Amino acid sequence: MSKREKRAAPAATAFVIHVEPKSRSERSPRDADERLAEAVGLAAAIGLGVVETRIAPLSRPTPATLIGSGKVAEIAADAKRLEPELIIVNAQLSPVQQRNLEKAWDAKVLDRTALILEIFGARAATREGRLQVELAHLTYQRSRLVRSWTHLERQRGGFGFLGGPGETQIEADRRLIGDRIVKIKRELEGVKRTRALGRQARQKVPFPVVALVGYTNAGKSTLFNRLTKSDVVAKDLLFATLDPTMRGLKLPHGAKVILSDTVGFIADLPTELVAAFRATLEEVLAADVIAHVRDAAHDESEAQKADVLKVLAELGVPEDRATIEILNKIDLLAVEVRAGLLTGNDRGKQAVAVSALTGEGLPALLGRLEADVSHDNISLDLSLEVSDGAGLAWVYRHAEVVRRRERAGRIALSLRISPQNAARFQNRFPGKIKPIQLRV
Repeated sequence: MSKREKRAAPAATAFVIHVEPKSRSERSPRDADERLAEAVGLAAAIGLGVVETRIAPLSRPTPATLIGSGKVAEIAADAKRLEPELIIVNAQLSPVQQRNLEKAWDAKVLDRTALILEIFGARAATREGRLQVELAHLTYQRSRLVRSWTHLERQRGGFGFLGGPGETQIEADRRLIGDRIVKIKRELEGVKRTRALGRQARQKVPFPVVALVGYTNAGKSTLFNRLTKSDVVAKDLLFATLDPTMRGLKLPHGAKVILSDTVGFIADLPTELVAAFRATLEEVLAADVIAHVRDAAHDESEAQKADVLKVLAELGVPEDRATIEILNKIDLLAVEVRAGLLTGNDRGKQAVAVSALTGEGLPALLGRLEADVSHDNISLDLSLEVSDGAGLAWVYRHAEVVRRRERAGRIALSLRISPQNAARFQNRFPGKIKPIQLRV
């Protein structure tokens, strides 16, 4: 087959089934149709062609197959007619349930965890990301070694679900997987130490860190690119960003911060992924300010907010951590609704409305960021000779210059700096700084 023919090959087909417990549908604000749509989006994120969808109401879980025998038979008939290569069940399946459904439907079955792991595997671009995904995959797969892999053989190696387990997983047993898990954890401990050293290095040039968090596809990377003039991958796909990125950002009055773009969260995020990505998500724990980006135009925006807050709590983020709520994608809202949200920006309301795509509301957001990262700043006065160009340039790099006056060959500066920077200024300009007082 030529390269052109390979590129033109059709995507794998999938039948997506969302399992909706009746108890949840009665009390949850999240609609079953939205949950199904999200599952379809997850499938699209790895290029699957969805040929059929179904919502399966669930009164009581069936130990053998999760859903009832009547629904299993109904889906089996549709699967025989449609012949999908994959059947995706948007729920958590036990190894026994997965095996029984594969037999009943004569097709490969992925549950929600396996599908998200597959997406993460496709997105990971760095060695760290690959290690984290492999750790999550092996942790998930360790309990499923009783399955028969004969129908999942493939030519390519590595790990994943869509093509089967690969040569390593076919030959592996619990002991080998356990050894590999220990090795990966050891390597990720090295990553953790490296990140800690990086944070220590940033403390020597102590700029506050602002971490962007939010539900997947809320527009974090688009906002990150807009603010920092970067080119991080930003697509209308779930989990378009996996490996975290950091860039410097200068705020309106000269203050500087480090902006961090992180992996998106999602409802029912697999525990294997939360554990595996803890080294990466520690950047969120260490942030001075957490900026929670929400898709204001999404019907399930409030439910998504609850999911993000739940993950942050699981990570151990303190409730008193400074947090800014950003209502993104207001360009998709009705004109009058958008105008009302932007008016809220002017009135200093808690949430800041923006459009990362058009730039609306960004000045208010930058002002809010500056207010949050500088509220503990201290004020000081510094006098320099006009000829001290190097010293003046250093000041402008490391402080917010509130006022500047020149007289008799000297420059009088009124500055605001972070408390962590006070000793550096004293060392850089001994005897030239007036007594430091807390800013009121």
